[in-house]
Amino acid sequence: MSLSYELIANDGSARRGRVTTQRGTFETPIFMPVGTRGAVIHLDARDYADLGMEVVLGNTYHLMLRPGAEVIKDMGGLHSFTNWDGHMLTDSGGFQVMSLRDNVKIDDEGVDFTSIYDGKKVRFTPEVAVKTQEDLGADIQMVLDVCAALPATDDQVIMAMKRTHQWAERAKAAHSRPDQALFGIVQGGINPDLRHESGAALANLDFEGYGIGGLSVGETHMEMMPALRAALEELPTDRPRYLMGVGDPVRVVDAIGAGVDMFDCVLPTRLARHGTALTGNGKLNIRNAKHARSEDPLDPNNPFSNQFSRSYLRHLAQVKEPSVARIMTLHNLWFLIDLVKQARRAIECGGFDDFRAHVFEVWAEKA
Repeated sequence: MSLSYELIANDGSARRGRVTTQRGTFETPIFMPVGTRGAVIHLDARDYADLGMEVVLGNTYHLMLRPGAEVIKDMGGLHSFTNWDGHMLTDSGGFQVMSLRDNVKIDDEGVDFTSIYDGKKVRFTPEVAVKTQEDLGADIQMVLDVCAALPATDDQVIMAMKRTHQWAERAKAAHSRPDQALFGIVQGGINPDLRHESGAALANLDFEGYGIGGLSVGETHMEMMPALRAALEELPTDRPRYLMGVGDPVRVVDAIGAGVDMFDCVLPTRLARHGTALTGNGKLNIRNAKHARSEDPLDPNNPFSNQFSRSYLRHLAQVKEPSVARIMTLHNLWFLIDLVKQARRAIECGGFDDFRAHVFEVWAEKA
């Protein structure tokens, strides 16, 4: 195996661990910022190091279309191409299959879709997804899955799940890079019985890690958690578990409490671009008029923004100065990276329940 998971401490179901790959190690629980087209929006690899990022995501769908996986391969792979020597993970494109479903046709063999860049028709299969990600060269790649958009009928969820299982088996057979880990993806909507079934099926395929997909796509938090717990009950404890596309503080901390190790989401960067900061007291909209003469920083504990007043940042937002989006992106990513570090410390000292209660007190009505 090209990847291993070491359990360092646990507090109930919450896990503090360490993942080792052929590139090195990263600590869990971990939040992984999303660099869709080869960069986290407004940032570059120098910022990644300053923020203490350990894993950055790349989006297979976008990168295979622009600049193309062969170009990135010829440039030495994603690490060389982006000048980032930390860990990288590429998703498979399965979420884009869901989000672009009006222009997508799915059959048992794969997916046909239209490029958002030039309108060309593209055929994508589990094998093509593996080969594309091998060319991209990330440390971890994901199998191609089918993510049913919610709300969906039981038949739609079951068909998506069964295709995901079949495609996962094909992806594993196609995978050939010994230095690159391959993760399976559990599906099954919000039905705990289907999540049990999917988790067991993926565990039987013996992947190096497991994603839990198809959650945080429109369901409530109360609907998400039973489905998540059902999936986790079937997954091996000696492999990392990755809840895909989740980044609000309540869901992240509650999922850590259930036993999740890895998270990614565009939420913090998207909020930043729209003037919303994540702080120790909840969300803060910098465009609000009450900040016009405030000398306070967004959050005094955040080293990436605490030298700027709210008044100044509001002014930048009002005049549409691009630098405010960069400052707030750094701010929000530091907040989530620090949040999972706090979770690690809480697990190590046996205080995770108190930590979770504090996060819920601040965020439960605001997430």
